[in-house]
Amino acid sequence: MDDLLETWEGTYKKGLLSFWILLLLDQRPTYAFEMNPLIHELSQNTISADDNSLYRALNRFEQLGLITSQRQPSEMGPARRYYSLTAQGRDLLIRFTQRNLLVFQTSPVADAIQRLMQNGHGEEKKS
Repeated sequence: MDDLLETWEGTYKKGLLSFWILLLLDQRPTYAFEMNPLIHELSQNTISADDNSLYRALNRFEQLGLITSQRQPSEMGPARRYYSLTAQGRDLLIRFTQRNLLVFQTSPVADAIQRLMQNGHGEEKKS
C-alpha cells in the first residue's frame, strides 16, 4: 500500500510543481537557486524539485510569457537571474486555482473529506 501511495503522490507532486513555482513568483521575484527551499517551505514540506525540473519549467514558462527574467548583480559571486510573474502568468495562476483548488472548499467536497477523515485514517470502508 505504501508503494502505491508514494507512486500516486509522485504523480500528484510533479503535476503541481508548476503551481508552486507560479505561486512563489506571485509573492516576489526569485532566483532559481533559492526556489527549491522556498517551494519546499511554501508547500509545507510536501514538494521539492531537482534543479533540472525547475530550470526546464522556468524556461518553458518564460517562452510562454508567464514569467520574465532579469539579471541582477549579486553581493556574492556572479549576477543572478531573477524570475518574476507576468500579468498573464498571474491570470493563469488565478484561473487554475479557481478551477482546480478552490473546489476543495466547496461544501460537497469539504464535507466528503471531513467524513473521510472522521471515519478513520487508513481504515477500509465497511459495506
